[in-house]
Amino acid sequence: MIAVRDLVVSRGGERVLDGVSLSVDRGELVGLVGPNGAGKTTLIAACNGTLGIDGGAVELAGTDRRELSQREVARRVATVPQETNTAFEFPVESVVEMGRTAYVSRFGTTTEADREAVRRAMERAEVAEFADRSVTTLSGGERQRVLFARALAAETPGLLLDEPTASLDINHQIRTLELVREAVDDGKAALAAIHDLNLAARVCDRLVLLAGGQVRASGTPREVLSDDALAEAFGVRAAVNDDPAVGSPMVTALREEDP
Repeated sequence: MIAVRDLVVSRGGERVLDGVSLSVDRGELVGLVGPNGAGKTTLIAACNGTLGIDGGAVELAGTDRRELSQREVARRVATVPQETNTAFEFPVESVVEMGRTAYVSRFGTTTEADREAVRRAMERAEVAEFADRSVTTLSGGERQRVLFARALAAETPGLLLDEPTASLDINHQIRTLELVREAVDDGKAALAAIHDLNLAARVCDRLVLLAGGQVRASGTPREVLSDDALAEAFGVRAAVNDDPAVGSPMVTALREEDP
């Protein structure tokens, strides 16, 4: 559903992404992991059309992104940003309704189908109880669920998520990724930049490890999170073991004095 082929993106005269290729099918959650500055956010922006590309291609549902209008892109993939401006006191329901922008007529009128999509999205993201509250009164985790509801309201086959758990408490981190996982299990394709390697290993079907604007490893979490790959990408020694609670790979960064 999302296919990136030999993607090249430059910013300020420097290549931020250099020959990146990956794919995400429906019913699959692919995690983008890597150090800060690896190009994860740039890749998300290249996929949703907010950033131009210098080479290669991004295909959405089989069509080159450059052949699509921004409205057509927005009907294929919805984005959950890491941060958004919540200084304006919009009611939560109004924020979620923004997810229907690609479907609203030029006269700005919403239909019963739009309203029903918003209702379903708020219930799915567990924010229906906040419908009339200002988004500025919510906690960080609650606001993140509102942004996820906005993306669900778009009813796109694909989701793009840029660090959806950044700066959240552990309970909100887990619940946010559980909601993403549920949407994927219902048939969406999701590409998510995730900072926490252990959380990514728990919820993702596959991982793509970026470093220096290139793919350093790609595969299942167990295949990608190897000692050698982590040393190359992060410049740190790490021990990779099975999490005793859930069985997924668990990464522990080692100090120089550790054996």
